[in-house]
Amino acid sequence: MRKSLVIVFAILGFLFHAQTVKIKRGIVTLEGIHVAKISNKSNVYTFMDLKETPIYTVEFVDKSVVDSVRDSYIKLNRIYNKDKTLELDYISPSAFSGEEKSAAYTCVKSLKIIDERGINIKNLDELFKNSPKRKLDTKTKDAYTIRSKIDRLNITVNTVGEILSNGKPVGYFTNLPVSFGSEDTITDKTFVDIEIYDANSKYIGKYITTTKQIKTAGGKTFTLYREMSGRASILKFPTYKAIAERMAILDPNFIKFQEKVIVGEVIKDGVQK
Repeated sequence: MRKSLVIVFAILGFLFHAQTVKIKRGIVTLEGIHVAKISNKSNVYTFMDLKETPIYTVEFVDKSVVDSVRDSYIKLNRIYNKDKTLELDYISPSAFSGEEKSAAYTCVKSLKIIDERGINIKNLDELFKNSPKRKLDTKTKDAYTIRSKIDRLNITVNTVGEILSNGKPVGYFTNLPVSFGSEDTITDKTFVDIEIYDANSKYIGKYITTTKQIKTAGGKTFTLYREMSGRASILKFPTYKAIAERMAILDPNFIKFQEKVIVGEVIKDGVQK
């Protein structure tokens, strides 16, 4: 008898995990059973119970982190208790699934906040109480580390080719094309490499216009903005700002981050204040 019960529960468990998630006319079904409703406005998916009471929203985010590395995830929000927003990984039933089906599939299979009885408020609240961590791969983690360093340096390029970090001049470009100043991307087809020097006129490296590569004085190379378009790899035109940022990562001695600006003693009319 006990063995038979184990087999029955095992089969039931298998059937539950094998449930098919479908969406038709805004109704989410599990194995033909209506369990929730869904609506979409500006790529934000609102999940409702069968009485059309909004319970939570799912928003898809796809953003560039740095260079060609992108990060895709969802933002989960409760409508009845907006104390915080969760950033979570999502799963799709197939490579060709749209966001609507991926949202429902994730809620059923991964987050367990929709089951055969409808939207599970208890599981939803537990999810917000014990927020799971995202599972980022090494490439994405490294990209966020680089992005953090770049953001702290706050690099800009002014109209005369100076490179500034948090408003302080730290270097400059030479061999700038004629379009510099009117365009922030390097689109000119020139065989002259654009060179970078630090504030003391020390050579830091160059941007090779023919190959769209950065090469440091120490010999490191990096190809900017390599992206996939269908099955073909393409190289996008980089901005001067992006070149300066990547050079700062390749050569940590190029720009030193300062936690605070150090100001010397104020002297006026020869008298130290």
